[in-house]
Amino acid sequence: MYGFRKPLAIAAWAMCLALPAGSAWAEFPDKPVRFVVPFAAGSATDQLARAIGQAMTVDSKVTVVVDNKPGANGFIAASDVAKAAPDGYTVLITTNTTHAANEHLFKKLPYDPVKDYAPLTALGRGGQIMVVNPQVPAKTVGEFIALARKEPGKLSFGSGSSSSRIAGELFQQMAHVQLLHVPYKSNPLAITDLLGNQIQMMITDTATGLPQVKTGKLRALGVSGKARSPLAPEVPTIDEAGVKGYEMSYWFAAYAPAGTPPAVVTKLSQALVKAAKSETASQFYKTTGTEVFTSSPAELAKFQSQESEKWGRIIKSAGIQPE
Repeated sequence: MYGFRKPLAIAAWAMCLALPAGSAWAEFPDKPVRFVVPFAAGSATDQLARAIGQAMTVDSKVTVVVDNKPGANGFIAASDVAKAAPDGYTVLITTNTTHAANEHLFKKLPYDPVKDYAPLTALGRGGQIMVVNPQVPAKTVGEFIALARKEPGKLSFGSGSSSSRIAGELFQQMAHVQLLHVPYKSNPLAITDLLGNQIQMMITDTATGLPQVKTGKLRALGVSGKARSPLAPEVPTIDEAGVKGYEMSYWFAAYAPAGTPPAVVTKLSQALVKAAKSETASQFYKTTGTEVFTSSPAELAKFQSQESEKWGRIIKSAGIQPE
């Protein structure tokens, strides 16, 4: 089983052995690469990081250590990488939360999402799923809306990422309902409270929410994309369920600290793209409904700029004031 608990991480760091002669990585890296993840173990970003890390270990003979630093809307992990040595041994595996949404959600960030990083590659994108605790007497999006309108502010929704939060805020706006927002460090933590009915609803990444639906612990009401998910074709889109025009998605990407040598950026980018498209990582993409989406460093920089503008518009239209 692939994992990075502390004893294994310590062992991995000790495996600083020279790579085989002729390897594309003969000069770099000569020690383990650290993947820093802004969310908790079990989150979609964590699952992706571990899948990509395993693929890099198998395909490029590079030891990868996953370091989860959840909390503060990704501030902790993003700041850690921004301040790390620009030598290629620290990589941020992140999402639109830290690199497109946060700058519009907060008046001041402890990092600059553009100046502090060297883009490497996009890694994937996908939709979300709207789930409720089975005790909530609503089996459709329409029934949930009716319930929320009956008792404004009584029903709550949780979020452990900007994607999840904005999805919930946008739902409130477009469905004309009032819900109580409860923030969490990561989506899996919010799911735990949702299972206990401490919150009633979440719009979360499919990787986190769908397994709970499959086991019957949560009820799915809709998916956030333009089309139904092939992993749950019986679940309608939120748009077709009555909230016309509703659509939300998320994306993953990798960044190194600014100042990382161009040759190292190129090697990291190529290795990450190869890992994302490998058979080793394919299980993650297939089982979570995530689309393989890769890019060059320049393409990621352009995509990030476009996404920042898009998320800014969504956040503004949802009436969310920067904190």
